[in-house]
Amino acid sequence: MAYTAENWPITAALLQFPGTDAKGTQINDADASSWAEVLTEVKEAGFANADLTDSWVRPGDLSKERLAEFKQTAGNVGIGIPVISAIRRSVIHQTDWADNLAYSHRTIDAAAELGCEVVSIGLHQAITPEQQKQLWFWTVEGYKDPVGDKEVWGNAVSRIRELGQHAADAGVLLSLEMYEDTYLGTADSSVQLVQDIGLANVGLNPDLGNLIRLHRPIEDWREMVAKTMPYSNYWHMKNYIRDEDVARDSYITMPAPMESGLINYREAFKVALSVGFQGILCTEHYGGDGLSVTASNQEYLRRHILPKSDGYALGQSQVAQGRQLPAAELAGV
Repeated sequence: MAYTAENWPITAALLQFPGTDAKGTQINDADASSWAEVLTEVKEAGFANADLTDSWVRPGDLSKERLAEFKQTAGNVGIGIPVISAIRRSVIHQTDWADNLAYSHRTIDAAAELGCEVVSIGLHQAITPEQQKQLWFWTVEGYKDPVGDKEVWGNAVSRIRELGQHAADAGVLLSLEMYEDTYLGTADSSVQLVQDIGLANVGLNPDLGNLIRLHRPIEDWREMVAKTMPYSNYWHMKNYIRDEDVARDSYITMPAPMESGLINYREAFKVALSVGFQGILCTEHYGGDGLSVTASNQEYLRRHILPKSDGYALGQSQVAQGRQLPAAELAGV
């Protein structure tokens, strides 16, 4: 049965919550009451689910006992954890790729222990010192994957395929987050990567906000939606106001609520439904009271964007167990 506005699973990103407390203690090492405090805040903002963003808690680095404690804490609060987002752990990092690959495997194991349905990973790397100096880090270029390097591309394919096979064995979807200047930085490259990996449980996380916020020319968001949605199995959703003065080579962006930015999510979601998308959604926002804005984004989705009944026609994709099958399987690759 297809999801509706009432029951579509939506998670809150935990980007607003730091990985260390005021005393400098790693949240991974903090008392469970610290976890409960954050999860309660998320629940009180109106969310039934959270995306366990590993900039806050790193489940792949928790012992089995602490992982069980975390699961119990979330259960006591009454909030679901259907997704883990492991960020900035590129498996093709020049020096740290082996550690990142091992961490990604541990994260998949942790997801299985927690009962998660999706693990989202990417090829983006740590924010550079120069980016850290900026109000908005994306206004300064960071790391770039080497364009046209067949060996590095092949490493990305083989290592993510290895993770995808592990995820499949664990009963988990693997979703690849789109991010600028990586092999997941354009619609065509992202689709090609999924096709080359060729696993049914590996799809895209079309986080187009990561791309439209750049202070330079960008792909048309409508074209990116059309190309990527048939391959998508999870979705980080956020928006940005964007102004362009091409004659002066001037591009300005800033975070905005989903209904107010450049991407028309009403239009984008119609495309998603037309190809059978049934993935979990995650609302995000940078700056200010980010949790309140993400909560408003959830309300916007349920009130204006998501279908009010399950009678709408799913498109060419097939739906299994309430989740979209990536088009790679549908195409037989």
